[in-house]
Amino acid sequence: MKTIRNIAFVGAIGAGKTSLVEQMLFNSKTTTRIGKIEDGTTVMDFNTEEIERKSSVSLGIANLMWKKNRINILDAPGLVDFSSEQISASIAVETILFVVNGASEFDVSLEKSIELLTDRPVIKGFIINRIDNEGADFNKAIERIRENTDFNPTPILIPIGSEHKFEGVVDIAQGKAFKNGKEIEVPADMVDQVEESKMELMEAVAESDDILLEKYFEVGELTKEEMTTGLKNAIVQGKLMPAFATSATHDIGVNDLMDAIVEYLPSPADRNELQVIEKKEEKIIQLNEDGDLFAYVFKSFSDPNVGDISYVRVFSGKMTSGLDVYIPEKDSKDRIGSMYFVNGKNRKDTDELKAGDIGGLVKMKVARGFNSIVSSNSKIKFREIKLPTAVYWQSIKAANQHDEDKIGAALSKLLDEDHTLNLEMNQETAENVISCIGEQQIALLQKKLKSRYKIEANLKTPAVPYKETISGTADVHYKHKKQSGGKGQFGEVYFRVKPLPRGSGFEFINSVVGGRIPTKFIPAIEKGLIEVIGKGIISGNQIVDLSVDVYDGSYHDVDSSEMAFKIASWNALKKAFEIAKPILLEPVHNVQIIIPDEYMGDVMGDISTRRGKIQGMEKQSKKQVLNAEMPLSELMGYYPALKSLTQGRGKFTQVFSHYEKVPGDIAAKVIAEANKED
Repeated sequence: MKTIRNIAFVGAIGAGKTSLVEQMLFNSKTTTRIGKIEDGTTVMDFNTEEIERKSSVSLGIANLMWKKNRINILDAPGLVDFSSEQISASIAVETILFVVNGASEFDVSLEKSIELLTDRPVIKGFIINRIDNEGADFNKAIERIRENTDFNPTPILIPIGSEHKFEGVVDIAQGKAFKNGKEIEVPADMVDQVEESKMELMEAVAESDDILLEKYFEVGELTKEEMTTGLKNAIVQGKLMPAFATSATHDIGVNDLMDAIVEYLPSPADRNELQVIEKKEEKIIQLNEDGDLFAYVFKSFSDPNVGDISYVRVFSGKMTSGLDVYIPEKDSKDRIGSMYFVNGKNRKDTDELKAGDIGGLVKMKVARGFNSIVSSNSKIKFREIKLPTAVYWQSIKAANQHDEDKIGAALSKLLDEDHTLNLEMNQETAENVISCIGEQQIALLQKKLKSRYKIEANLKTPAVPYKETISGTADVHYKHKKQSGGKGQFGEVYFRVKPLPRGSGFEFINSVVGGRIPTKFIPAIEKGLIEVIGKGIISGNQIVDLSVDVYDGSYHDVDSSEMAFKIASWNALKKAFEIAKPILLEPVHNVQIIIPDEYMGDVMGDISTRRGKIQGMEKQSKKQVLNAEMPLSELMGYYPALKSLTQGRGKFTQVFSHYEKVPGDIAAKVIAEANKED
């Protein structure tokens, strides 16, 4: 465990994450050539969608050996639509390194990644990449991070020169300069800067440890050994957030970054405690190579050529082929098949995966993404992962009728790959609705359906599940009488109909006395009402919050039947709706909108145009939080609108709250549209 480093590269689109991995693999002699994104030849971006887009859409995994240490690297896509991949990466590692484009302004995708992963219990740091690009400025990049987030990166590897003059780095902790992988003298014009940075770092290291702080106060400095050891301890404890300067494309600082990863960043042995759940109670377990098996599938996907593949992190104990295991989330047994170490699409078979290892499993029968793998007699499992709430919805349907039976199974496999995608059958609108966190995420799902399973799928904005009710009362009766030779039909009912409080559902009362309607026909009356309630009367939507009291009626000894009383009930309720002021109800959601201050006015104005009601606001870190209520019909298109209003920097979460009356003019349009479709 001491000779493993598990690192996730996350952050800005175009910051060079994948290029950085390519250079690291080449420098460590893991690969013999450097792949190019534009050529579709990189180790990490190997699937068809990534090669076409020339950017990552799924989590890539690679491993390399560096100075007798195995470095496992997880490369996560930068786009917020693929947040699931970033969350998966954060589960499997001890350290997240946010990769930043040193030549650009503070990037929206970087901001989103930081917000998404701030609360993940792992060590965090920054790589300021592309320092060789025009306009690059390492110090400005650090300042932008400090200004826009609650993070305070501390430079460890600082650049020698910048833009086209970037030629090496200085390791502040060691006070050494490096160029082309060789130690050089610290440039004369940087001596003061290095000394100043060293003092800042020394203070930060000292403040992380009481003994070092006492010595620092007494002597005024720390030894090189104390700096190195103290720096690692400070990083491991999460008290110091390191920052490193690199250029992936020109291979400047990349070897030094790998040295720093081995020297300063935590191994699994350094972070050897894990919070788990046992019998619904949280507990902390110690992780070690000789302990009971505890592993976690942080991502699974289906490969058309290989079958189901699971990426797994072993936290404790070891996993061997043929081992019987237990999957607590499924309460089911499973068996480990073949295992391998991963380098993109390339696999190297292994006999075992030990504590600290990241690897792949093939054709697990039960275990899927976000499932624990434990010893057969164990009952512990990983804590539930908190995922972003859906902000974008589309109904999905097979374009061709002959694919309708196949699309469900295909979607099930694709949803296993991305836990921020959810599929629900809306019983009220009879639509399959995909909920997700972005348009590109669902567009990729549509593309995978076609490329992997040859299924064309149509997407559209889902219908809103309105409800019908009444605002007044009615006392009605209806007599159903039909005679056309032979046995006739007869049933008469008297109803008192009134509204109920929101959320009450449907209430049926039988107040008939004196045998005016025989008892055997009462269930038919209730059944007839339930059928109408399910279909609706004015707009084809379910009726709710309604009380119907049947208090009188009449029957015929020969012609009365259950069907006759059902028909009488249908018509009586329709008659009541004509009298009792029917209204339409719509779902309203609680929405929490998080935005930078400068967009407050525009966003508040937009909420108002969407019939939203602002409930309050508060400061959260460097942003404003607006709490509001918004009808679902307006929320359907809010995600792209908020992106446009805030240049991509706004975000929101939502949860269903309640139903309330639709304004008359809007209700009239909804009803007219529903009747037109009929």
